[in-house]
Amino acid sequence: MKRPKRKSPPAKPSEVRLNKFIANAGVCSRRDADNLIADGKIKVNGKVVREMGFKVRKSDKVVYKGHTLKSQSHQYVLLNKPKGFITTTDDPHERKTVMSLVEKACNERIYPVGRLDRETSGLLLFTNDGETAKKLTHPSHKVKKIYQVELDKPISKEHFNEILEGIELEDGPAPVSELAIVGDDSSVLGIEIHIGRNRIVRRIFEHLGYKVKKLDRVMFATLTKKNLPRGKFRHLSPKEVMAIKGIK
Repeated sequence: MKRPKRKSPPAKPSEVRLNKFIANAGVCSRRDADNLIADGKIKVNGKVVREMGFKVRKSDKVVYKGHTLKSQSHQYVLLNKPKGFITTTDDPHERKTVMSLVEKACNERIYPVGRLDRETSGLLLFTNDGETAKKLTHPSHKVKKIYQVELDKPISKEHFNEILEGIELEDGPAPVSELAIVGDDSSVLGIEIHIGRNRIVRRIFEHLGYKVKKLDRVMFATLTKKNLPRGKFRHLSPKEVMAIKGIK
């Protein structure tokens, strides 16, 4: 007589650490999520959770600032930003924002990584991966950014060397990694920086008496504008995602 086969125990519902769930929802990095948990700002099924390492299931309701969070697949969208758009998720003055240019990119809610000012064009990355976004914007990682700059007049040799040596602005030193003349009359330059302070490229040249007529970011981290027309976006390839995630 054959013995009846034993039924396997029901599979345990998949669980994930709460800080990872929050990061996957696009709120922030895992480290910052730990701070939100410690500060009592996260509720799970109606109760405040402060326990580090707490795990949640798909059926659990996780709430932050009154909003129910949903774990999302990570999206990485690269935009070649035109002039005239501000880098913000919304604007009370109803000015054009970069979000209108990527609204059809994916169903997930994505956010710009860093910012470009209204009159600056070029590469702008969007993602809902809070951990990678923080890595790309944190000063300690010194992410490469290359711009093409058009000035109102040719730059002098003295000022060219002064920028390379490093000038001091009102909010601290402004180190430049590379500077090259790419135009015929020394008014168009390429500049590589690894800092991300507000309007830093414009302020470097304005400090020396130049007006920046055009400013275009042509490289961000490992990403370039190749085959990406102005005003258009594309999704990063798996290889590109691995490259930006691997930045030390």
